[in-house]
Amino acid sequence: MSEAMQLAAAVSRPRVGFLGVGRIGLHRMRAIVETGAVETAAIFDPSPEMAAAASKLTPQAAVVNSLEALLDQQLDGLVIASPSALHAAQSIVALERGVAVFCQKPLGRTRDEAAAVVDTARHADRLLGVDLSYRYTDGMRQIRDLIVLGELGTVFAVDLTFHNAYGPSKPWFYDKALSGGGCVIDLGVHLVDLLLWVLGFPEVARVESRLFSKGARIRRDGDEVEDYAVATLELTNGVIARIACSWHLQAGCDAVITADFYGTEGGASFRNIDGSYLDFTAERYRGTERQVLALPPDAWGGRAAATWAERLAAGQRFDPENECFVAVADVLDRIYGR
Repeated sequence: MSEAMQLAAAVSRPRVGFLGVGRIGLHRMRAIVETGAVETAAIFDPSPEMAAAASKLTPQAAVVNSLEALLDQQLDGLVIASPSALHAAQSIVALERGVAVFCQKPLGRTRDEAAAVVDTARHADRLLGVDLSYRYTDGMRQIRDLIVLGELGTVFAVDLTFHNAYGPSKPWFYDKALSGGGCVIDLGVHLVDLLLWVLGFPEVARVESRLFSKGARIRRDGDEVEDYAVATLELTNGVIARIACSWHLQAGCDAVITADFYGTEGGASFRNIDGSYLDFTAERYRGTERQVLALPPDAWGGRAAATWAERLAAGQRFDPENECFVAVADVLDRIYGR
């Protein structure tokens, strides 16, 4: 490509701002930058040190001191990695300014917050993405393909687990008014999304749940944040699903992450390796036989963000499938009894 063509391509790239560049925010920023699909226009993080570290990825980007200053940079897209309490309001402000949004999960602390964001994206006709990143693992994509093609027969049971030997380090996670909840909205959101996404987003007929804190049962609709939860979901397509998640679990490893699907003609399993948060294997089962579907390495962590950036560069706007974000938030509300 000639220098003139390279310059023209650079000029035409969407301008993207980054709101929050902590550990996860910086990782997603790197994935987006590496696509080459967008131009990093500006960065804002309340920590000057984090903002400075992020600016090393793209020295040409402006480092600003507020969301308003970010939006004043003539952005086409905004990547949000701020505390959960701010997600919905910040997304709505950006979308109302005509700026596409990619937001960390959860999109909102409640179904109503998530629905308000999706409604705003629809009315503004702007691209909206949420970092439900486990959809983008090679293993889960292969399992979904098997189920869609009917290779497992009729799926009737699903077990999903996300146990974490550690809890979040930031105090706001333990304040339900700020976080929306504990391990369910932090980790269980991925399990609910995987369940519904793999099965094509069927309706959820019934939800039963039990929440615990430090080993004691707590009220689902109370102010206390749960560190262990188990829920049973009955879907209108006949599937029964069990979801369990936790912080600080004595499980003998850093994390236990699994998703098992059982059908009339076979099964499939997705699970982490040796307690890893990053390395997964996927297998298909036929009776007592097993077939490996996926093994590490698999650089999946930034794929959701990179895909959003590429879709933005391709000129894509509101996607009706964004209603799935509301469906996930609705199940979380039902687990919390609200």
